[in-house]
Amino acid sequence: MNLFLNYLTVTVLFALVALPAVAGLIRERRIDRQLRDAERREVARTEPRSTARPYKVTRHSYPKGWAKA
Repeated sequence: MNLFLNYLTVTVLFALVALPAVAGLIRERRIDRQLRDAERREVARTEPRSTARPYKVTRHSYPKGWAKA
């Protein structure tokens, strides 16, 4: 029984020492993922979608309408 308590004590102390490191690792991975996603969005925004431009039609408004009466 004494041996089991010794192992349990060592395991608990190791977990208490390793817990901040694991929490920091998880936080760093989350930040890396956010930076990677932001970089992908920025690259997608700067790349041209296509070389062809849509033709813009300008409409003229006539004061009396289009039909001449």
